[in-house]
Amino acid sequence: MGSDHYFSTSPASAEHLRQIRVSLADRTLEVTTARGVFSPDHVDSGTAVLLANTPPPPPGGNLLDLGSGWGPIALTLAIQSPHATVWAVDVNERALDLVRRNADALGLDNINAVPPEDVPDDVAFRTIRSNPPIRVGKNELHGLLEQWIPRLEDRSDAWLVVQRNLGSDSLQRWLAATFDRGYSIQRAATGRGFRVIKVRRHGSPPSEPITLP
Repeated sequence: MGSDHYFSTSPASAEHLRQIRVSLADRTLEVTTARGVFSPDHVDSGTAVLLANTPPPPPGGNLLDLGSGWGPIALTLAIQSPHATVWAVDVNERALDLVRRNADALGLDNINAVPPEDVPDDVAFRTIRSNPPIRVGKNELHGLLEQWIPRLEDRSDAWLVVQRNLGSDSLQRWLAATFDRGYSIQRAATGRGFRVIKVRRHGSPPSEPITLP
């Protein structure tokens, strides 16, 4: 693809739309994918590990798929939590179009597939699920996580999957150092060369009691 990456805003390559069969949320589904997006031929191994090692999503509220690609995480969340609002966020316009196509084809009306800037500032998330774009570079990845993890609601979790040989352990250490107040970080699962990292945002600490003179 040359300079045409899955994290390009507008991929230059021809779409070449294709239909593939995938297993999501205990269903066999036919979805549409295309060139110029992440893992267009199948559900990639990291995403499969994430989906197999995370609990059912909250039944309502706002749920975030960060770096959605063509939508395997967002579609799974939308099927499992039909009364929730699922935000599929990606910078790749082609990927977002595919999420919308797939949601329409599957009759899922609870997915908003939008670029990051179109998520209202006052929206907080009851969970974040992400196979983050490691190849954008460390600085960009850290900035991405610093932007979105603080938007977790209290007592809510983010679940990230990262390949071990692409720096999962160093990312976990960075998360622990960066989110050192009000959060806990742990390795939740390991499989097929991937780590699943859980970031828990704890509730706001109780106010100090006021002592009257």
